[in-house]
Amino acid sequence: MNPTALIVIDMQNAFLHSDGENFYPEAIQVIAPVSALVDKARDSHCLVVHTLDRHRVGLPDFEQRRLPVHGLEGGFDAAYFDGFGPKPGRDLEVEIVKRRYSAFFSTDLALLLRECGIENTLICGVKTNVCVRATAQDAFANGFHVRVVREATNSNRANLAAASLEDIDRYLGKAIDLDAATQLLGAGAA
Repeated sequence: MNPTALIVIDMQNAFLHSDGENFYPEAIQVIAPVSALVDKARDSHCLVVHTLDRHRVGLPDFEQRRLPVHGLEGGFDAAYFDGFGPKPGRDLEVEIVKRRYSAFFSTDLALLLRECGIENTLICGVKTNVCVRATAQDAFANGFHVRVVREATNSNRANLAAASLEDIDRYLGKAIDLDAATQLLGAGAA
């Protein structure tokens, strides 16, 4: 197996569909780059981790103290945006449902990556300054090499996206371009 895992953050209707509860127009700019990365990861026998921000209906959720109720399970907003999510019948794709910003917090993601011999995490999706950055922070804290793909993530606040990428590049790993990410995915192909 390729030692690089692609972690795809929250490519769901809430952010990407024009009727989504957290839609912002710039979000659609990540669709093509993230799709290209998923396709390359599939071709290169990489583990692809698809995350969803999903919350339980009618139960308390600490995150709701900071954000409005969102991403309720079974609803339109919690579903994958068209073309995203694990490919049926492919063993190297998994779903991680998260209730906090980081895909590592209170999930089995670190355990899964270690058991699969993953050394490098390549992170893409939405939003740079929230879920992408939190996931990058925890990937670093768990001992994985962190790469975030500049063209494959963004935010509705460009200044915060830029600051987050600078922090990631300075303290957690590297912010890389799409070409470098594609090469990294292909480096360990069988």
